[in-house]
Amino acid sequence: MPSAVYELAPATSEPNGANGHRVNGHGADAGARPIENTNGGLEDPFVTFSNGDPHGVIEINNLHNPVPMSQKYRTPRTSMALTDYSVNPSTPDDQKRQHIREIVPEDFLLPNGHPDYLRLIASATSRIYEACKLTPLSHAVNLSNRLECNVLLKREDQQPVFSFKLRGAYNKMAHLDPKKSWRGVICSSAGNHAQGVAFSARKLRIPATIVMPEATPAIKHLNVARLGGHVVLHGADFDAAKEECSRREKIDGLINIPPFDDPYVIAGQGTIGNELFGQTNMAKVDAIFCCAGGGGLIAGIGLYIKRMAPHVKIIAVEAYDANALVQSLKAGKRIVLPSVGLFADGAAVKTVGEETFRICKEVVDEVVEVTTDEICAAIKDMYDDTRSGLEPAGALSIAGLKKYVEKNPPRDPSRTMIAVTSGANMDFDRFRFVAERAKIGGGKEALLHVRIPERPQAFAELVDTIMGNPVTEFSYRYATDRIANVFFGLSLLAPPQERKEELKRLMDNIQAGGMEVTDVSQDELAKSHIRYLVGGVSGVKNERLYMFNFPERPRALEKFLEVLRPRFNISLFNYRNSGGDMGKCLTGIICPDEDVEELEKFLQDIGYPYEDCTESKLFKSFLRLEDPEQQGP
Repeated sequence: MPSAVYELAPATSEPNGANGHRVNGHGADAGARPIENTNGGLEDPFVTFSNGDPHGVIEINNLHNPVPMSQKYRTPRTSMALTDYSVNPSTPDDQKRQHIREIVPEDFLLPNGHPDYLRLIASATSRIYEACKLTPLSHAVNLSNRLECNVLLKREDQQPVFSFKLRGAYNKMAHLDPKKSWRGVICSSAGNHAQGVAFSARKLRIPATIVMPEATPAIKHLNVARLGGHVVLHGADFDAAKEECSRREKIDGLINIPPFDDPYVIAGQGTIGNELFGQTNMAKVDAIFCCAGGGGLIAGIGLYIKRMAPHVKIIAVEAYDANALVQSLKAGKRIVLPSVGLFADGAAVKTVGEETFRICKEVVDEVVEVTTDEICAAIKDMYDDTRSGLEPAGALSIAGLKKYVEKNPPRDPSRTMIAVTSGANMDFDRFRFVAERAKIGGGKEALLHVRIPERPQAFAELVDTIMGNPVTEFSYRYATDRIANVFFGLSLLAPPQERKEELKRLMDNIQAGGMEVTDVSQDELAKSHIRYLVGGVSGVKNERLYMFNFPERPRALEKFLEVLRPRFNISLFNYRNSGGDMGKCLTGIICPDEDVEELEKFLQDIGYPYEDCTESKLFKSFLRLEDPEQQGP
């Protein structure tokens, strides 16, 4: 294996590239500027800047912020290029079709000058298995039973680099002219494309340079270095890394390996379509679901499938906050998004490729958009069926399949739906977020905010009302003598098609008890912050704090509350099911000093281990007012 090489690239004298201009205006001159028409009549977008400000695009093709900020399911966006696919796109080549003629032999071109992709894919099958696996097509038993159709998973997450990207990268590099490729290849990426290029370069004995931003997490550049890539760390984001990549390409005579917008890359991904014909009866397949991203995967598969089995629908899946293909298809031309959400970073592109968009217009039947929570639910579905963990972009296909089937139930349970699970490269730390959001995304959990009158037994009445559904979290803090705010999560037990009605009945019951209730399951503020911040300081007198542990069994929390509530006035309650074997509950109880002995005897009789935290400095600092008189009105 070639030894790993690291390099910290110096800043260039032309930070904005050779022409000093970026598509988003971070260059020498700003203002409206078109992307040249290069796609055989396909009109490309204008980019308009705010009041000549070269640092902020506000309109793309007269679409002001294509994804409304009011959508509560949006994840944070960024104008910085924090992933290799969210870089500001280069100005397209004026001679795109001529460029294709230069890299694709004449025998593989159609009379109209476009590549003959069926032949290119057939040619790719003779080379890619030198590096790639013929991945299995697995039956998803649980998903099939739940959706009442035959769900199959094309397991591209089982490739040597855990991503389909290896197919396109290897096919591209295997067809390079040895007279040119001996100098080496280069790309700007820290994700699956980088690993695909590095792995392919090692197989083909071609030097590979991978340019990444200086702040790239160690796990990403270590993976590339492990495969023998020459890692160059440069710049604050991927825009800077991309410029450095272009500079080195020209100076050192290297060949840039594109991530998706190239005929050989598209053909490499298209070999998945060829494999499917040998793995299942395509006559019974209704649809194939793929993540959209830059378009390479769905273009390659779509071209092959539509030629060989035109009845099969090709359905692209995108996140709501990274929907470049949706916006482009609506506009009839390539749209450049001002920014993209980063959760499904492997498919978060600002614009789809030129060639891939031309193909997608022909082969894509529909695009399904999904939320972050729905992606998390899909990751859990994959784990439940295969005990494998996908990255968010890799689970887009499953999320889209579920959403599509729920809206279009198949009449015949034997009909087949295929999801291409495209990647499994995700940092372990992100699984915590996925686990928290999966139940909400799958419609199995609801988060509710309830306002109850601060009077004796009001808390007990709320508990009685919700007792029929398992509680996943519960937060309450005494604040005033008038109104109490409670935040809690509940598991929904009805079949998927009946959960909305189940939640409505539950909320109606709460309101019938004289309490106000709001469903905050889709409120990003509630899910990301408020659920962790419920509480605060209180000046309630005679408050004592206890931390309880109890076995995390079904309805354990409800049984605990049934024992505790009749005798004591609760001023604080915090519980969250974290998936462990023991449930942890923090409880504030109003108890005069003279009754403490009786209280603690009662707690001992309950039989649950507990700790008295009343004298804790943290309790006094964050949850107590030193002087009750300081409490506001």
